[in-house]
Amino acid sequence: MSTAAEAGVRRAPAPWYLWVGAIAVTSSSIGGAWDVSWHRSIGRDTFWTPAHMAIYACGVLAGIVGLWLTAQATFGKDRKMRDASVSIFGLRAPLGVFLAGWGGLAMLTSAPFDNWWHNAYGLDVKIVSPPHTLLILGIRAVGVGMLFLILAEMNRAALVSEGSEGAVNFRRLQMLFLYLGGLMVGGQMFFVQEYTWDVALHQAAAYIALAIAIPAAFAAFSEASRFRWAATTCAAVYTLFVIGEILILPLVPAQPKLGPVYFPVTHLVPAKFPILIIVPALALDLLWQHTKKWKSWQIALVSGVLFVALVTAVEWPFADFLLSKASANRFFGTIYFDYNARPWSFDRLRKFLHPDSGLTLWFGLARASLYAAISTWVGLAFGRWMRGVQR
Repeated sequence: MSTAAEAGVRRAPAPWYLWVGAIAVTSSSIGGAWDVSWHRSIGRDTFWTPAHMAIYACGVLAGIVGLWLTAQATFGKDRKMRDASVSIFGLRAPLGVFLAGWGGLAMLTSAPFDNWWHNAYGLDVKIVSPPHTLLILGIRAVGVGMLFLILAEMNRAALVSEGSEGAVNFRRLQMLFLYLGGLMVGGQMFFVQEYTWDVALHQAAAYIALAIAIPAAFAAFSEASRFRWAATTCAAVYTLFVIGEILILPLVPAQPKLGPVYFPVTHLVPAKFPILIIVPALALDLLWQHTKKWKSWQIALVSGVLFVALVTAVEWPFADFLLSKASANRFFGTIYFDYNARPWSFDRLRKFLHPDSGLTLWFGLARASLYAAISTWVGLAFGRWMRGVQR
């Protein structure tokens, strides 16, 4: 390719549908956090809450992007678009479109199902229900689909800008990819929040859950993005998102509509303070920069031990701080409780829930290190495969 052609590609802006996809995933992340806060502060009062609308906007936007790209690749005359597509059941579109399209359809299908479920089985029966499971799977499919759309564009840009890491278009796509990666890390943390509640952070189960969920994401995004500080960037996005939630949501007035009410809630209750995964993320980035010639199993083994050792070393004493009166302020957010938090609950009493010690703890952390190593190995393999995606 000529120098002029390369320059044209480098100056080309990221396609509009990638930005719409990023907005869609952001909307679902905000809506999800808002909806959990709504349940903790108000209970379920109606389907038509702003939080629900923010969540389902993700499915609508994903549908718009998917339909447009499918129409262009299948019926349009843009050869470049057709070449960057795959064919499924006679329809052509980038691989990410089919993933996101399924996710958007699943999300919109879950909406009436969820409304019926609550009417049939109770207003606030449980968070993990069949319609919620379908909704979460749809949200994750949209997120992965949009990541693949960005990744394909980024990998094609990397070929053009080979030897010139400062190419504007590649860097822009790279940062957009890592931003969505950070939201996906936040989604992983959402899945393990039952095990990583502040009162549970002196149990080995908390670190086992983190070891399974997080290293794979860090490794995959690091390999796929080609960025030296990918894990740190993703962890920072997750951390800032949750801190923003803690600072913003309590500004919104709210009162419980379900009972019994054990704590007088007057505003939306935010999430717990983020887990300090940014510390092991930084260490892993540094390790991976100096182990490029190692075998995958060697990198994974050392990474697993390092991740668990560091997240335990920082989070264990930090949990003591979170349950102390010193953290009872607007920033750390330990002054907020659910409307149904009993006065004798571990949360309200600021006591750890059945803490582990001795051999139970050490055996649990050893298991966590093994799981983290396996998780890292899977992430490295998947991330390397992702670097070849161009459709």
